[in-house]
Amino acid sequence: MLPTRNRQILLHSRPNGIPQAENFRLAESTLPPIGDGQVLVRHHFLSVDPAMRGWVNAVTNYSDLVPIGGVMRAFAAGDVIESHHPDYKVGDYVVGMLGWQEYSVVSTRAIRYKIAQLDLPLSLYLGALGLNGITAYIGLTKFGEPKPGDTVVVSSAAGSVGSAVGQIAKALGCRAVGIAGGPQKVRWCLDEFGFDAAVDYKSPTFVADLQQACPQGVDVYFDNTSGAISDAVLNSITFGARIVICGTASVASWDPWPAGPRPERHLLVKRAKMQGFINLDHDDLYAESVEQLSAWVRNGQLHYREDILEGLEQAPGSIADLYTGANAGKRLIRLKVV
Repeated sequence: MLPTRNRQILLHSRPNGIPQAENFRLAESTLPPIGDGQVLVRHHFLSVDPAMRGWVNAVTNYSDLVPIGGVMRAFAAGDVIESHHPDYKVGDYVVGMLGWQEYSVVSTRAIRYKIAQLDLPLSLYLGALGLNGITAYIGLTKFGEPKPGDTVVVSSAAGSVGSAVGQIAKALGCRAVGIAGGPQKVRWCLDEFGFDAAVDYKSPTFVADLQQACPQGVDVYFDNTSGAISDAVLNSITFGARIVICGTASVASWDPWPAGPRPERHLLVKRAKMQGFINLDHDDLYAESVEQLSAWVRNGQLHYREDILEGLEQAPGSIADLYTGANAGKRLIRLKVV
């Protein structure tokens, strides 16, 4: 028997800066009928990502804002339990922009891809094999252009994107240096993710530690933070360095616009390249990315951490924790599947 009711997390108010629990509310609605070309997906896991801040804040961003009263935009992984589309059958597992809710009735435009192989945990398709791993793979390989022997530095290196960047760099023959917050996360970078070196940006000797960890300079910088961390890395970039702008996690608000050191002189004198990118612009590379990332997971070259919260009720406060470092790996919401 198909479900008729659906619990959802709606955007209740627009935050200025990091979204808090009070910006969301739990609601229940009736599931709409399934139209031609649509599928009904039962959600098993919901993703929690730093990018969500940009999807709800009233500042310049790369996508339309989630409307007040709308279901919170989010990636989810689940199984098809009813299909009115010839390319999808009951029992198929899919990943898509399906929202913070228990079920979704969607056209296939909302589905990013169908999971072809089910030998790996479903949760990975929202992390190491999903948005985070794909972001790391595309950002590093397409825009970082790593070459064997390069020194690749990544900020927020113990996070789900940063840890993948470091391990992908190692798999491609590079030297990986991580920047993380606190001794425990530095240890994760070294012991769990296999970085060649890792430094603590909270340490009073951070700048000197970074220079010591990169004696030949920084050839590729994968920037997840912006701010003072990135200012320090810029001082060490090499001639022809590539800087990949993936996130700005260290900046709590862009209103007012923060002031700081300017990168132009470094880029000019060192003939370096700085480019921002958004994962969602590169659907054509998803299949290649998932195939390669899956191979690395299977052969032990790509390790991961997951931080799983239980139940839809945990979702509203889950974004804020990403900006305090409270999460211990890829943050997910696991739903009770009935």
